[in-house]
Amino acid sequence: MKIALAGNPNSGKTTLFNALTGSNQFTGNWPGVTVEKKEGRYKGNKEVVITDLPGIYSLSPYTPEEVVARNYLIGERPDAILNIVDGTNLERNLYLTTQLLELGIPVVVAVNMTDILKKNGDLLYPDKLSRALGCEVVEISALKGAGIQKAADLVIAAATDMKLPEISHPFSKEADRIITDVSDRLTSVPEEQRRFFAVKLLEKDERIGSLLKQTPDVSAEIKKMEEFFDDDTESIITNERYGYISSIIKDCCVHNVKETLKISDKIDRVVTNRFLALPIFAVIMFAVYYVSVTTIGDILTGWTNDTLFGEWIVPGVSAGLQAIGCADWLRGLIADGIVGGVGAVLGFVPQMLVLFLFLAFLESCGYMARVAFIMDRIFRKFGLSGKSFIPMLIGSGCGVPGIMASRTIESDRDRKMTIMTTTFVPCGAKLPIIALIAGAFFGNAGWVAWSAYFVGILAIIGSGIILKKTKMFAGNPAPFVMELPAYHFPAAGSVLRSMWERGWSFMKKAGTIILLSAIVLWFLQGFGWINGQFTMLSGEQLNFSILAKIGGAIAWIFTPLGWTQGGAGWQMAVAAITGLIAKENVVTTFGILFGFAEVAEDGAEIWSALSGAMTAAAAYSFLVFNLLCAPCFAAMGAIRREMNNGKWFWFAIGYQTVLAYVVSLCIYQIGTFVTTGVFGIGTAVAFLLVLLLAFLLLRPQGENDMSKIMAKAKVSG
Repeated sequence: MKIALAGNPNSGKTTLFNALTGSNQFTGNWPGVTVEKKEGRYKGNKEVVITDLPGIYSLSPYTPEEVVARNYLIGERPDAILNIVDGTNLERNLYLTTQLLELGIPVVVAVNMTDILKKNGDLLYPDKLSRALGCEVVEISALKGAGIQKAADLVIAAATDMKLPEISHPFSKEADRIITDVSDRLTSVPEEQRRFFAVKLLEKDERIGSLLKQTPDVSAEIKKMEEFFDDDTESIITNERYGYISSIIKDCCVHNVKETLKISDKIDRVVTNRFLALPIFAVIMFAVYYVSVTTIGDILTGWTNDTLFGEWIVPGVSAGLQAIGCADWLRGLIADGIVGGVGAVLGFVPQMLVLFLFLAFLESCGYMARVAFIMDRIFRKFGLSGKSFIPMLIGSGCGVPGIMASRTIESDRDRKMTIMTTTFVPCGAKLPIIALIAGAFFGNAGWVAWSAYFVGILAIIGSGIILKKTKMFAGNPAPFVMELPAYHFPAAGSVLRSMWERGWSFMKKAGTIILLSAIVLWFLQGFGWINGQFTMLSGEQLNFSILAKIGGAIAWIFTPLGWTQGGAGWQMAVAAITGLIAKENVVTTFGILFGFAEVAEDGAEIWSALSGAMTAAAAYSFLVFNLLCAPCFAAMGAIRREMNNGKWFWFAIGYQTVLAYVVSLCIYQIGTFVTTGVFGIGTAVAFLLVLLLAFLLLRPQGENDMSKIMAKAKVSG
């Protein structure tokens, strides 16, 4: 028996799926696409397979998720559908329900979050809703486990009896008459599915014809409907669905308008104000990074680096290995390479956990939804949709899920641009780099972390302006629709769980990719040739190491950026390259090259060594390059999967790296000129590059294909 679990995003579908299947889950990808496929066997009956469909708002093929869900429901024909809807937003969620009821498949509607409804004083009448929809309706709370067993029993019973829902959501008489006319012509389609296909044909769904053996010409019916209603058919049918939903909602659910909603409106008047919204957002993000990097996070990370690893773990491991007579090379590998290298990154976990805690709180309380709404005003002016901000927001934790979140953007052009620019926002893995540069060169000033965040935002906006003026990305941004939930104080467990999941993902990477990188780096810096003989090196012989040779060979590339002007030359070059494996490796490299015990946040020797080897302009140039250049290998893999095209992948990586190099060069060269007054060839090149960027930003928008078509239409008309 096959049961499909369908619902809107954030309706509690995943929570319900986990509750129904437990550990009996298996995941993969749907054939031919990168959308994740989840299946599991029902805990109460192993013969029942539940497929968790992607979260969708409709069965119109606008996003890859909607295409996957519709193809499965029509092609695979599950035995029943368990439709989970958010009880706090019935009107929006029932739009998908009306489409599912037309598929000719047994449907059971599970109204979720009924515990919140009761808390708010809202009244739901499931019996009335069941009669109005023509199918079984059950109240559940997926989070608390209430009603889940009843929902499972009902959907299994519906699948066993093959009881089809009654199509009881009539449209207006004229609309229903035209839909019936088209339905009668679909003789090759089973009777119970004809309404669905008729509606899709009238909506001018370009992909629906491929699912039919014979596609009738419905242009006359489309013309008749559009002339009668004076609108396009897709909008007409959308209005008809919402008109029906509105007509039943008032009898099935009674909302108690509480003061909390009024408070949300009052808050929104301030935080979404046209003039105050951005300054408030800037202040909030400054506070978040100030606390995470400069104050509480600094104290916790300082103790972790200096005391836990610097005084206890690394010396303890080294002493223990020496006591058992361990060989010097093996003791160096374990204590300095593995424990020291990985410890250099793990030392920053407290900072990251504090940051993730704040971000999780802002997301859960409803503020980040407002930020997406605020950013849509700005992004739309620069050729991007507010939906692009959501992947970037997710990418602040990790670039990989941020890149994958771009799938919700309907426009292929907007989706590709979002994928290319999402990793400009500093992710958790870049936080150690920000903390290192801030501490070593800028007295641990909070503005460094704050400015790093907004350098990423400016890079995104600038990229949007520049790329939208090219033929590849020309066109209007995708429309942005988002529900703004009422402000609420989030549950502590939910916030802590989100913080831990992000932090644990980072720590798992430290135990795999970073561990392997630390071992390789330890070997490369610990061995080399002296007097023609390959040997293990001591600390003062580091310049003879394999790593030094590699760094020396590539250091010239970064000379215009100012990194290689002082004593840390090749080390900085190597650190930037190893950052491509994982951004945390930048700190790991310094931990190995300069000794882990010195990588601290309270002015230890490594900070003194770095600040003496580079100027502040060069250090900030190094920071910006690592923020904007090609991301880690894991994120590159995600870009390759989402682009699904080798040429687009290399274009994205090339664009990110070139932009990072150009911006870093301008920062160093112009910063040096301002602070020292020295003007050279590099300074001239930097000013020319600034002029070039200004030209690309300010040049007029070229005509895209649509504007040419519209112009021709006006002439011919």
